[in-house]
Amino acid sequence: LAPPPRESERGREMIGTSCIAGGSALYLQAVGAVQGARGDSIGAATPAMDNAVSMYARTRMAQAFALAPPASKTNIVSENRNQSGAMVAASASEGGAAKWDARYSHGIPHDTTYYLKCCLGGILSCGLTHAAVTPLDVTKCNMQVNPGKYPGLISGLRTIIAEEGASAVFKGFTPTLIGYSMQGLFKFGLYEFFKDYYSTLAGEENSKKYRGVIWLAGSASAEFFADIALCPMEMVKVKIQTSPAGTWPLGLGAASAKMMEHRAETRFPFGSVVPLWSRQIPYTMAKFFFFEKVVSLFYTHVFTEPKESYSKNTQLGVTFASGYIAGVVCAIVSHPADTMVSLLGKAENKGKGMGQIASEFGTANLLTKGIGVRVIMIGTLTGLQWWIYDTFKSTMGMGTTGGK
Repeated sequence: LAPPPRESERGREMIGTSCIAGGSALYLQAVGAVQGARGDSIGAATPAMDNAVSMYARTRMAQAFALAPPASKTNIVSENRNQSGAMVAASASEGGAAKWDARYSHGIPHDTTYYLKCCLGGILSCGLTHAAVTPLDVTKCNMQVNPGKYPGLISGLRTIIAEEGASAVFKGFTPTLIGYSMQGLFKFGLYEFFKDYYSTLAGEENSKKYRGVIWLAGSASAEFFADIALCPMEMVKVKIQTSPAGTWPLGLGAASAKMMEHRAETRFPFGSVVPLWSRQIPYTMAKFFFFEKVVSLFYTHVFTEPKESYSKNTQLGVTFASGYIAGVVCAIVSHPADTMVSLLGKAENKGKGMGQIASEFGTANLLTKGIGVRVIMIGTLTGLQWWIYDTFKSTMGMGTTGGK
């Protein structure tokens, strides 16, 4: 590679430039060959592919610098950039402009397998936690539909146990487990999908600049579908939990059959989907936005080293704390709509519109009845949901959610 002893400075510069141009050309040919086999557009190489096929170009760059005189090194680099840029532009115009894809911008590619794992994590996250707090949910629902009889959490629990037995606090356990498992599947799985989808639409720069908007849009889109999956079991659950003892079947099969038999009155299976959307979409938008935001604040101002440098337990601790804080906000935002869902299941409200029910129940009651219990329940619930979800992701080698 060494130049002849009497080679002119201009000759050395020409050899250096030739080395770089040759390396750039080989790089583009290698990318094109690999992507042609995959059916991708030119210029959309993955980081691993980029590192592999550009090794030769970097070697030729080093050779060029060794051969070139000091004064011309800047010119060589500039010339190489211009040549490479022109070649990439030409290739892009021939094969279609390369487009940044958010799915491949992460340490782990977000492919179909990744999204399916997120769906499974969502099932575990939502199904298990909602089923575990069934006693709180039973009391909260009764406080909402009959605040005079059930004025508080402890007194409400005592009244339910005294009148119906200890097992009554677990009414609706099975539809809760099934319904919220289905909701979790779509809520978390589709959130990951829509977050990448909207990020890709926005582009690399805007996806970072407007990431808060993308969190909100992704969570709202995911919850729209999640509530459709939840609605039938949520209606069965509420009817079982709020009906006076002995007036409605407690078993899932019998209760569902009766709901269908009286569907003109109960509006089963999707009669509550609109109030569910009004409750769950704001709730989920707050849940995901504030979770992502609080996680970002933790890793920006408290745990300032790279996230990966902290232990798994530390990362999961950040996850739980962020989830709990987000849950408190969620509970306040979505409480009026949650109360409305409970009121729709009350026998005396049969056939009434939501406006009439809200007017009769009172705005203050709609905003405040049962909110204390719900803040405790949803704060704990959301913290546990995120902890279970991220524990599952970590176990599967997918890392925890969020970062700086």
